[in-house]
Amino acid sequence: MIPFEWLNLAAERISEYIVRTPVTYDKELNIYLKWENKQVTGSFKARGALNKIISLEPWEQKQGLVTASAGNHGQGVALGGTIVSAPVLVFASDHAVPAKVEAMRNLGAEIRFVNGGYGLAEQSALEFANNNHSTYISPYNDGQIIAGQGTIGLEVFRDIDVDANCTWIIPVGGGGLISGIGAVIRSLHKPCRLVGVQPEASAFTYSLFHKGNQVDVPDLPTLADGLSGPMQVGSITLPMIKNVVNDIITVTEDEIAQAIAYAWHKYQEIVEGSAATALAAVLTRKIKHPAIIVISGGNIQPEVHAQICRRHADNK
Repeated sequence: MIPFEWLNLAAERISEYIVRTPVTYDKELNIYLKWENKQVTGSFKARGALNKIISLEPWEQKQGLVTASAGNHGQGVALGGTIVSAPVLVFASDHAVPAKVEAMRNLGAEIRFVNGGYGLAEQSALEFANNNHSTYISPYNDGQIIAGQGTIGLEVFRDIDVDANCTWIIPVGGGGLISGIGAVIRSLHKPCRLVGVQPEASAFTYSLFHKGNQVDVPDLPTLADGLSGPMQVGSITLPMIKNVVNDIITVTEDEIAQAIAYAWHKYQEIVEGSAATALAAVLTRKIKHPAIIVISGGNIQPEVHAQICRRHADNK
C-alpha cells in the first residue's frame, strides 16, 4: 500500500505544475465526474509522471528519461523533462494515435516506434533503459507514479462530501490510477466501493484480477488505446489492485463509442476512449449509482471524435 504521507507529498510536489480539475454532479444519472481531460497535457498521467521525475536525484534526471507510452504518459514525462532539463525518449507502438504522438513531440520528446502493440513498446523501452543506463519512468509500476495519480482521490474527497455508498469507477490499464485512488480510500478509512473498467478488446488486468493470469488474452485494436496491452510481469500494482479493488469489469467498443458521444452531446466535453470506459459502465447500468467517475483524459484524434459523435448524434 502507498503510504498516506507519500500521497500528501506528491500533492505538494506537483501542485505548481498541474490543474486542480473540477468535479461536477449529474443529477439525472446521480454521478460525480472528475474532469481530468482538463488537466495539463489533457490527461491525469501528468500527475504521476511529474511526481516521479521531480522526486529523482539530479544525476538520475541527467541520465535521460525513457518510457513507453500510448501517448498520455509520454506527454507527462516530456513535460517533466522540460521542467528538470532532461532529455526524454518515448517508445510507442507504430499504430499510436497520431495526435498523441505529435503532442509528445511538441513537448520535446524523441519518439521511437515499435512494430506491434504497447507490450512490445514497453519491453523495448525497458531494454533500452537497462542497456544505456537511462532512467526508466514506468507508466504504472512505481510507487511515486501511483502516489501522483492518487492525488486525484485527495482532491475529490476535499472538494465534495462523498457518500459512503458511492462506487468509484476508474479506467484500468496497468493499474496505477486505481491503485493510487484505492490507497486514498483505505488511508481515509472510507467504505466506498472501487471498480475498474477495461475494454473487452484488451482485458489483461481484468484477466489477472479474475483468473490470476494474462495468458491468451486478445490484444485487439480499441478506442481505449491508453488501457491496452499486458501488465509488466511482477508489477507492484497487481497486489495493490487485489487488496483495494472490489471488481473489474469490461465494456465493448460500441459502448465506449456511445459514451464518447454522450459526453460531447450532454456535457460538451471531449473525452478519449480510455476515459469513456468508466462512463460507459454507468450508461450501460453495469454499475449502480451513486458513483464517482474519473474522466481520465481527452486526447482523442479529432476526426475520430467527430465521426463517433455524428454516428451517435442521438446519444444524450
